[in-house]
Amino acid sequence: MSSEPPPGSGQQPPDDDPFRKQPPPAEGSGSPYSTPPPYGGSPHGGGDPYGGGDPYGGGPADPLAGMPPLAPSGRRTLARIIDMIMVGVVVWLITLGVGISEYNVDSDDMQYGKSLAQSALAAVLYIAYDTIMISRSGQTLGKKWLGMRVANLDNGSTPSTQSTLTRSAVLWIPFAFCCACIWTAIAGGWSYFDKPYKQGLHDKAAKTVVVTTT
Repeated sequence: MSSEPPPGSGQQPPDDDPFRKQPPPAEGSGSPYSTPPPYGGSPHGGGDPYGGGDPYGGGPADPLAGMPPLAPSGRRTLARIIDMIMVGVVVWLITLGVGISEYNVDSDDMQYGKSLAQSALAAVLYIAYDTIMISRSGQTLGKKWLGMRVANLDNGSTPSTQSTLTRSAVLWIPFAFCCACIWTAIAGGWSYFDKPYKQGLHDKAAKTVVVTTT
């Protein structure tokens, strides 16, 4: 049986992708991957609660082997807040320019309509921002400034546009209709409790992880 996990994104990373996962060094090279972690766990923290295998259908090989450490959830949250503030300023400027302001209303019906339009615009811009930035380099500005990137779980490469769109849509489409920041907090906050890959719900949908670059 092959030790390589099955492809998750349906796309082979290009040979010149600087983030493509490298095979673990040979035993005895001094790499942390050549020394078995304590208690049989992954070098990225904790054992696999799914019985030692990849929950996406792979074999016993750790799909994180050869990749940088997983990014701390707290740092991910801070990067998300930075991105939300930047995109939120753009949304506010656009809605102010075209008169879609949830505070400039004459009736309850108008307030609901304008608020919904503003939320929908915000969701579209957040999805576009995440999709364009992550599919290019694996990083939004917040992630870049804090030393992180999004990677495919199976091969460590930069996610494809399709995978990134799926990831962004799961995170931001509910923002347009209900729950707004509550859903974003739940989806992103899932990484605080998820083991062994520290995935948010949007990461699970796209089969991605967030790793450090520094």
